[in-house]
Amino acid sequence: MPELRQNPATKEWVIIATERAKRPEELGTGVINTPPNAKDSCPFCPGNEKMTPHELFSYRTYGTAPDTPGWWIRVIPNMYPALQPQGNPDRVEIENLFLCMNGIGEHEVLIESPEHTDSLATMSQKQIEEIFLAYRERYIAMSQDPRFEMITIFKNHGLNAGTSLHHPHSQIIATPITPMHIRHRIQEAMRYFDDHGSCVYCDIIEKERKLGDRVVAETENFIVLEPFAARTPFETVVIPKTHASTFDSIPPERCKELAYVMRLTLVKLSRSLNSPDYNYIVFSSPCHERSLEYYHWYIMILPRVAAVAGFELGSGIYINTVIPESAAKFLRETPFE
Repeated sequence: MPELRQNPATKEWVIIATERAKRPEELGTGVINTPPNAKDSCPFCPGNEKMTPHELFSYRTYGTAPDTPGWWIRVIPNMYPALQPQGNPDRVEIENLFLCMNGIGEHEVLIESPEHTDSLATMSQKQIEEIFLAYRERYIAMSQDPRFEMITIFKNHGLNAGTSLHHPHSQIIATPITPMHIRHRIQEAMRYFDDHGSCVYCDIIEKERKLGDRVVAETENFIVLEPFAARTPFETVVIPKTHASTFDSIPPERCKELAYVMRLTLVKLSRSLNSPDYNYIVFSSPCHERSLEYYHWYIMILPRVAAVAGFELGSGIYINTVIPESAAKFLRETPFE
């Protein structure tokens, strides 16, 4: 059973998940065990559904049964979960100092395509729309469990981003706690609202649109930015222009526009940076803190084009060698279609 433990000095939570040692990769080497030509052994490929846990959700051809081919989006429990749904949510204090609890939660894998070699930079617009609609469906479903505080949607693409299977997929994890770095973001947004009477993210959008030099792209409802204080080269954010604090507040029709914006951004990053490994994360307010007037959901994309070294890890101060204004200009000038 996984366990959540809190550092008494920093109040940061960690997950102790020894079962994750069984993940399908060679620890220390980072070898991916399903290269592009290994479809027969890939548990995410059509025809291999019995190699995975029973599917929780799918978009599939009418009349096809669960756990059989015929799907184009498939969601399953992670075979090597960081958290598990069973367990006692009560927190236990040890020696009047160390706080821990059962590692309860949900850990799901969203298989993004039946095609083993697909990527979001090469998929059709329709397929990416379906991915984001599925994110929304699973976010809503997981947030109904009163034990869960946070729903985190994320994608690891490539070896340097932490992926362990080549087949295109992303993950969704529900946790019973709100991590400190999320709490810090919310508290700072609240402080800004108290001082200015407005959402800091809405104000950033307004100023960036006025200045224009860090804007990569813009549609009716979304804007793509290189942050003013980007921590790493080509750190990119996709943010809705209409204020909302939770991802699941997005209506289905707007998911389609978001899919277009994400495809545009990832295509530009792929073409301009020679198909880099990357992570993206959906940041959203906690499940029990909905409709916050001072917080704003968004997606962060982090291309893995620079290593994080000792100074960054020790100080928390990142050294970015690419000025965000230059990164934005470079991406704006990169063709999309």
